[in-house]
Formats: sequence, C-alpha cells, structure tokens
Amino acid sequence: MKADLIDRIYECSFVPELWPGVLDEVASVAESSGGLLFAVRDKVLNWTSSSALNDIFRAYVNDGWFAKCSRRICLFSQNQPTFLVENDFWTDDQLDANPIYTDFFRPRGLGWSASTGLAMPTGDNIVFTVERPFQQGPIERAKVDTLNGLRPHLARAALISARLGLQNAKGASDTLAVLGLPALILDESGVVIDANALMEGLTGQVHWRAQDRIALADPRANAILWAALPQLDAPDRPAQPGVQSFALRSPEGHAEMVAHIVPIRRSAHDIFARSYALLIVTPVTARKAPPVELLRSLFDLTPSEARVARGLATGDSLDDIAAKGSVSRNTVRAQLQQVLEKTGCERQAEVAALLSGVALGPDPTLRH
Repeated sequence: MKADLIDRIYECSFVPELWPGVLDEVASVAESSGGLLFAVRDKVLNWTSSSALNDIFRAYVNDGWFAKCSRRICLFSQNQPTFLVENDFWTDDQLDANPIYTDFFRPRGLGWSASTGLAMPTGDNIVFTVERPFQQGPIERAKVDTLNGLRPHLARAALISARLGLQNAKGASDTLAVLGLPALILDESGVVIDANALMEGLTGQVHWRAQDRIALADPRANAILWAALPQLDAPDRPAQPGVQSFALRSPEGHAEMVAHIVPIRRSAHDIFARSYALLIVTPVTARKAPPVELLRSLFDLTPSEARVARGLATGDSLDDIAAKGSVSRNTVRAQLQQVLEKTGCERQAEVAALLSGVALGPDPTLRH
C-alpha cells in the first residue's frame, strides 16, 4: 500500500475539499467506480463523494433513499472493524427483492459495494463506501482486505473532518476550538505549538513540562507517543507506521480515553505553520443506550418511535415504555412495528441488541 495515498488521506483531515480525489484512489484499489464519505452528528448529515458519483448520491440523499436504505443499519448492527460487502448481510435473492438495489442502484449502473461504519464515542457516526458497477460483480475478499489496510487511516482522518463539518480548517487555534475534543498540535521535535482548553484541562492525564513539552501520565501511553512521532516522517516509513491510536489508562490500569496521532500532511502545512502532528483524545465510556437524537438521525425515527427504540435498548418492556409515555400498550406496539421496519429488524430482541451498540455518549467529565 502506497505511503503517498495515506499521506493524502491525512491531508483530507484538514482540507476536506480533497476527499473526492482521494475517494477515487481508495475506490481504485477495489476496482470500483468511486467512493463516498457520510458523517452524521446531532441530526446533521454531511457527505462527500468521488466526482463520478456526485449526481447519483445527491439524488440518493435529496430524494429520500438515504433515509430508506438499510445498508448503513446493517453496518452498525455488525459492529465489526472491517469493510463489509452485500453478501455479508443478504443472499442474492434478498438483494433481488431489495428496492434500494432494484429501484435505485442498479438502474444507475451500480449494485455492489464495500462499506464500513465507524460509531465514534464522540457521537460522530461515519460511513465509508466504495461502489462498483453491477455488471462487474461483487467486490472480492482480497480487495476488501486491501481496503481494511486503509481503514485505520480513513477513520482518524474522517473523525477530524466530521468534527469540522467537512469544512476546511481555518487555522490552528480556530480548528482546535471547533473540534470540541481535547487536542494539541506538535512540531517535529515534539514541542507543543498550540492546545485547546479541553486538552489543558486533562491535568490527570497530560503533564506539562518545561519548554512547551508534555508527558502522558500513563507510562505505556507516553512511551507509545514518543516512539510513534519519529516514525511518521521516517524516510523508509512503512505504509503502516506503527501505533497511532492507543489507550490512556488510569493509575489502576483502566482505559479512560483513547489518544489518536493524526499526521499533518501536504497542503495542511499551509494551515498549521511549523506543524507536524495533531494529538486528539476521545473518551471511553461504558456501553449504554444511545441518545434519542442519534437514533432519530440514523434511522429516521419519529420522536415517539425513538423513545420506544431507546426503551428497548435499556431493557424496558413494552408495558414499561407505555407507562413512562402515558400511552396505551397498543400504541407502543404500533410504534414498535415502525421501528422494526425502519431498522430492518424482524424481532424486538434484534432491535434491543442493535440499538444498545449504536454509539457511546460523550464523557461528561470532558465538558468545560
């Protein structure tokens, strides 16, 4: 896998207008027509695509197909760190009866894809997909393996792009503020150029040293950080240059946060003078029911349907949900039927299992 493609992926973190060309390159490794990036947070959908697919997916979003499509629901229900293809979810007969494929994708020459879903603990839900013409046949497992080699880089870059709303970074200080997560920028020698207030507030995890340097309180994490930084620009660096995402542990050894090293590449240097890498921290929280707002944005649920879905995810019975909502059990059953249809599930237990793993809420200790 070419290191220059990975560099371009990281360049997109801060210059998202470059995503269309990079998505083309990512799609080419799977011999596909083009690629797409969807990002959903707080009921807001942002997306970008390869130029060749732009008109098709503008119709996909604007004409309501995105809200109807069960493909992303299948991705998040699998909860697997991999690209998945159609036959991971459906038989050929089921695909032949699926209106998303028969009425939208196939008439436009498409019909096979490889996609991956990223449910971030920050509330950002991200989908990457590459689309292949129907006549070309399904994407082969070897091609999926190649995409999986790019997946960690795509995930880190997309997290930054999603936090910026797929807008270009405006400068170091402004970007750090907009990210809404603890973050700092390092130069090539490890000196902190800039940091936001959220990072400065992590006094239990990040210790500030003389000459604008930092040390992580977790010794193992600190060793990983300082071993990883020199590898980012090593002349003979491999396509997979070691660990770039790692846990920050408490003194008792419990993972509390995850640190991500995001290299600043190519034209992003024009935005961040003297910059080398971004260090960003995301929370780790116990698995819990996703917020109603996220359920609505992912599955196009009405407010009442979202309350039913969230009740199932927390273990409530239909009687419990009816009592809490001051409605009849028959009303809840009717709302449940709509939830089943919109999430692509057949049984109440499947809804509970699916929704309990959709996303993790932000850690309240990171709010300042």
